[in-house]
Amino acid sequence: MEEVVLKASHRTVLGKQVKAIRREGKLPAVIYGHHIDPIAIELDMRDTSRNLMGLAPSTLVTVDVEGTQHRTLVREKQRNKLTGTLLHVDFLAVSMTEVLRSQVYLELVGVSPAIKDFDGVLVTGMNEVEVESLPQNLPERIVVDISGLKEIGDGIYVRDLLVPEGVEILEEPETMVVLVTAQAVEEEEEVPEEVEELAEGPEILERGKKEGEEEQEE
Repeated sequence: MEEVVLKASHRTVLGKQVKAIRREGKLPAVIYGHHIDPIAIELDMRDTSRNLMGLAPSTLVTVDVEGTQHRTLVREKQRNKLTGTLLHVDFLAVSMTEVLRSQVYLELVGVSPAIKDFDGVLVTGMNEVEVESLPQNLPERIVVDISGLKEIGDGIYVRDLLVPEGVEILEEPETMVVLVTAQAVEEEEEVPEEVEELAEGPEILERGKKEGEEEQEE
């Protein structure tokens, strides 16, 4: 599993005043858990943003607060809606001897013959699953091999997922992960004859004036 270590220091600035430390390139954050009192911290904005980019929710992050290390999971990241810049991070402190729950990404690999040879469409039912395990056993992702999907109608369900020993998936076994379906056939709608005639536009008839009309117009 990927090892991520972040250096942090205690933070005394709270509330709306944290804007000041953001201008200094610092990122406000908090560490909390049922074994510790919440710890307000600040980290380097650039270093933290780089390390947390694309990080799986099940990846353990070690936060070193002035020499004291806390094993954590990233529980929430607040971002600026316009720029996407990190504004605040919540870290959940975990015990390495206690089972916990976490979301784990599903990664699709392989080529399905049903898609390649029969123009099937892959329908995805879920992108992540909730699992339970000791923190050190948490997988960063669960690989889903779709190369076994050979015919239209073949699918993979939660019961088919392979996980490391000590990891339990908490989703319903019959929940669909992926399924290959046939291409939708577009049926040509039959247009009534009257509608077709209207669609072509009205027929324009040219006619001469009736006898006597010209004199009346004058």
